[in-house]
Amino acid sequence: MASTLTIPDLAGKAVLITGASTGIGAAVAIAMGAQGARITVHYNSSEADARQVVDTITKAGGEAFALKADVTDVGQTTKLVEDAAKHFGRLDGLVNNAGLMVERRSYADMSEELYDEVMNLNARSVIFATKAAIPWLKKQGGFVINTTSIAARNGASGGAGLYGSSKAFVSNVTRGMSKELIPFKIRVNAVAPGFIETKFHDRYSTDVQRAAALTTIPQGRLGTAEDCVGAYLFLASDALSGYIIGQVVEVNGGQLMP
Repeated sequence: MASTLTIPDLAGKAVLITGASTGIGAAVAIAMGAQGARITVHYNSSEADARQVVDTITKAGGEAFALKADVTDVGQTTKLVEDAAKHFGRLDGLVNNAGLMVERRSYADMSEELYDEVMNLNARSVIFATKAAIPWLKKQGGFVINTTSIAARNGASGGAGLYGSSKAFVSNVTRGMSKELIPFKIRVNAVAPGFIETKFHDRYSTDVQRAAALTTIPQGRLGTAEDCVGAYLFLASDALSGYIIGQVVEVNGGQLMP
């Protein structure tokens, strides 16, 4: 997509993407880098993958660097945002993409430890990364794009209920943030991917679950990370989506049509 689409108002923008070492985050980082945005590639454990994303962007003529942080920790999250902004001297956009299911477990078998791990990663990180970014974004306006999920609307598949609930939190936070931040010319929206073939589902979904999901998708195929890229580019661009705030863009091949 990046090779055939030009979005001039993304050039020069400094953008931090959390969870950008693999999957959707990596695809978005590479695509925004190809548009001339200057990218901070965040990772926690996948350093080699993050370096590869940086290399891909820089070899194509873009600007990018990688930063490690555990975004379940507020101190590390705040430092991540500060370091990203100071590296480029500004921050124009934040993509809150870091998130995991951690494990499939029913509500009946839920533990406090798993609850905290899932909610801290998927929900708490969005609040505190955005909080740290607001002073930088206020300087010239900008955007926040949160990654939610189809699971936020459909209750999720077996054992993924808590993950879906954490993403429902993100969807509603997106709406609340959009109202608070638009007076400062900061637009907040979200993207809700459906069943996207990435390492996420390699880790959490069986072949049987993949096949079951496929039967519910009118387009007749599972999604790819690249299928999601256009929605992020659209929401990042004032030229394309300047009058759009508080929206959740569903990217799922028709699996869910709210």
